[in-house]
Amino acid sequence: MLEKELENQTHYKKVQVILETRYKKVQVILETRYKKVQNILETRYKKVQNILETRYKKVQVFILRSIKMFKRKILDEINKWKNSLSIKKRALVIKGLRQIGKTTVVLNYCKKNYENLVYINFMENKSIKKIFDNDLVVDDLIRDISAAIPTARFIPQKTVIFFDEIQECASARTSIKSFMIDGRFDIIATGSLLGLRGYNQKEQKSIPTGFEYVVSMFPMDFEEYLWARGIDDSLIEYINNCFVKKEIVSDVVNDSFLNYFKEYLCVGGMPDAVDTFLKTRDMNQVRDVQRNILEEYKDDFGKHLDKYENERIDKLELTRIIDVYNSIPYQLAKENNKFQFSDIRKGAKGREYKSAITWLEEFGLVKRSYNLNNLELPLEGNKNPDEFKLFLSDTGLFVAMLDEGTTNDIINGNLKIFKGAIFENIVADAFIKNGNNLYYFSKNSGLEIDFITKFDGKLTPVEVKATNGNAKSLKEVINNKNKYGVDSALKLIDGNIGYSNGIYTIPLYMAFLID
Repeated sequence: MLEKELENQTHYKKVQVILETRYKKVQVILETRYKKVQNILETRYKKVQNILETRYKKVQVFILRSIKMFKRKILDEINKWKNSLSIKKRALVIKGLRQIGKTTVVLNYCKKNYENLVYINFMENKSIKKIFDNDLVVDDLIRDISAAIPTARFIPQKTVIFFDEIQECASARTSIKSFMIDGRFDIIATGSLLGLRGYNQKEQKSIPTGFEYVVSMFPMDFEEYLWARGIDDSLIEYINNCFVKKEIVSDVVNDSFLNYFKEYLCVGGMPDAVDTFLKTRDMNQVRDVQRNILEEYKDDFGKHLDKYENERIDKLELTRIIDVYNSIPYQLAKENNKFQFSDIRKGAKGREYKSAITWLEEFGLVKRSYNLNNLELPLEGNKNPDEFKLFLSDTGLFVAMLDEGTTNDIINGNLKIFKGAIFENIVADAFIKNGNNLYYFSKNSGLEIDFITKFDGKLTPVEVKATNGNAKSLKEVINNKNKYGVDSALKLIDGNIGYSNGIYTIPLYMAFLID
């Protein structure tokens, strides 16, 4: 019995030794294989990371190189923000109509003025929106953005974070407050007017009030078009001096600028349209670009963001928005171009369409010009909210909405029914791009003045004429100073500078100088 037990113990020990030896061998084999696998994975990860970083950089360079960079006036506002200690404590938010060049301007500016750029486009990179779903702690946001964008580098005081199309991610806009309080990085954001105002959202996220420096950007004005066309700055300065001093422009210069202006009437200020014209000189191609933009805008009409940031639209409201939009050419072409709801469709009522007009205005595509009850300052306090005209915020797009051949008619001076509409819209266009509100003055007596503005500190009537013809309403206002309190006026024509009986006549192309 004892011998049997001893034999079993000996056998047990032999088995134990064998198992331990095999275990150690297996362990060594597994560890070796694990290290090999780990090395393979690390090597592959580094390769993938390098590939992603290389591709990201190539894409970023491609974006910058593929888009023509024009000189834009918004750069003055960006420099003002960057160089001001008080303003720079806030994020720069640039709002404006889509496709006017916001992204291009900011990308180029950041590349030139910062060591590091972290670029986030919420329209193209929808997955990154998830980063902002949790608590908006800056260190956590940096960690997650770095994971999502391999090239992102967050170096304090040397990095700008660019939130592009920020209206697509309300939480990202809310995070601006956290970033500004943290203070390590500059923030620039761009977005549509509609989205930045939280239009049609049932439940708005917190807007970082007091932490944003908001500026408006518009399509290119006539001066920016001249810069893009390569017109010498000395010539632009010359016409500016003529305007200020009210001196006649030389015939050669005046004729040249009138021709540039006719081009601009057709091309407008959308950068893609300008770029196409400068490359091709083909107005048909320009028109194709403009109509594509208008179609894309129409697609945008159907996009509202609900509280969950899902796209949703009231189909009836969408129909009304499109009805108003389609009626604009006819509304402006009428002899009495006051906006009338009955011209949208038979039986249309104001209460049904007012929200649609507001929507288009918030979108940035149109601007209302209000009739004044009295010719008195302040203009905003004297407007009649129920009487208005409706203008497109870019005349090039307006021309693209008109009949085929309109562009050729403008170039050749053969305009008929739409002549007044186009010229009046281009002046409204200039006022809009100068950041001014629009007003006019019309009475049942037949007195009607196209625009009323504040110029040189005084209330100033402005009339738009295709030729240097009669300006009956201007004369009536000037000749009745006791009644209207006006002693001078401006008349814009397809001609040169002149003066007669308190009315200064200036070329149409000088409209951008009335500020």
